[in-house]
Amino acid sequence: MEIPILKWLHVCSSMLLFGTGLGTAFFKFTADLGRDVHVMADTNRRVVLADWLFTTPTVVIQPLSGFALMHLYGYPWSSPWLVASFALYLLAGLCWLPVVYLQIRMRDDCAAALNSGQPLDPRYWRDARAWFWLGVPAFLAMVAVLFLMVAKPALDF
Repeated sequence: MEIPILKWLHVCSSMLLFGTGLGTAFFKFTADLGRDVHVMADTNRRVVLADWLFTTPTVVIQPLSGFALMHLYGYPWSSPWLVASFALYLLAGLCWLPVVYLQIRMRDDCAAALNSGQPLDPRYWRDARAWFWLGVPAFLAMVAVLFLMVAKPALDF
């Protein structure tokens, strides 16, 4: 694969990963603030779907295209900006995995509340808080990874 195509794929997938994450987080957070279970159920359903359709493929494409670019450009694995990028991407991934689980559980909790006519289980709000606080380091890590990809700074460890 030629470098411009590979680089385009890498950049586009990073934009999709970052944009989908930020967009779904915004809509889920604002739906929760409104506390309308119908809106929350619809939003949670769409957030889970967006993760499967957009986030999951880009989570795979990013490292594969990044490793290929490293090889083609001749960047050593020990480059400090790459090591920092790997660590931050891993941190974001370790936050994202429980977030996906929580999103599925919150989607199901909303559906159960709607089907039963009962209020949301208090677990929903505990999960929503955990979802939010896991998103903070994941978001900051991805902002830092994007900076490192563009700037490729000489870091001293």
